[in-house]
Amino acid sequence: MPSLTGNIAKMRVSATPDDNTVRYSLPVGEQFIEMNDLIGSEVEVSHSGLIHCVHCGSKTKKSFNQGYCYRCLITLAQCDSCIIKPEKCHYHEGTCREPEWGEAHCMSDHFVYLANTGNLKVGITRHVKDSISSRWMDQGASQALVMLRVPDRLTSGQVETMFKSHIADKTNWRTMLKGAPDKQDLEAEKQRLLAELQPELDKLRDEKGLQAISETDMAAVEIDYPVTAYPDKIKSINLDKTSSFSGTLQGIKGQYWMLDENRVINMRKYAGYGLTVSY
Repeated sequence: MPSLTGNIAKMRVSATPDDNTVRYSLPVGEQFIEMNDLIGSEVEVSHSGLIHCVHCGSKTKKSFNQGYCYRCLITLAQCDSCIIKPEKCHYHEGTCREPEWGEAHCMSDHFVYLANTGNLKVGITRHVKDSISSRWMDQGASQALVMLRVPDRLTSGQVETMFKSHIADKTNWRTMLKGAPDKQDLEAEKQRLLAELQPELDKLRDEKGLQAISETDMAAVEIDYPVTAYPDKIKSINLDKTSSFSGTLQGIKGQYWMLDENRVINMRKYAGYGLTVSY
């Protein structure tokens, strides 16, 4: 049984409009495991007990924000609270922890989207490559549709906040893992929401400029996942309590592995953990 040992990172994802089944690649140290090839096969995972920060590489007793040490948590712009709540972006106030990082990541176009992750939700993303965003795949969305383009992170957060009074902004991971959801008419839902929010959107346009919030003509996309069986009742694996596990990999959705006996594990949660993965 071959194996790799090293610190893991969030699984890399890819898909195209021609092949919309997500392909997963797990970084282990400097190497990668092509996870789609392991569906239906036995995998074994053991945690060495070591955790290293995904940013600075320092050894840490506890991981924060899916992989950071405490020092990076309180100093990096990418760990600031405005990353979770973009409507609180404070770059324009001159108080960004890392102005160069903020310039590159916050002061660029963002997209406000609808996604079907088992329930309809609104969200924001910076990148939509070949009509598909890696964020949708990380969230386990089966459908997604870009609604609006805005010029910066703050505006995206302000627009998202408007939508949150009409639709959820969180993915229910348990619902997402229970199976493929019923298809939704995202275009119809988009038009309904835009009509309801037009007065609020127009007010924000008056403040930021008519071109600051523009409707896109991108079509809705459908996304498939490499899953042969969904769990009936979810049993979550916690590497901080159980340092090793093994089983048949039955599928991957979002950043979750689904194994036999209804077990699931959020691999992204353990970014920076030293693991040995045998397959």
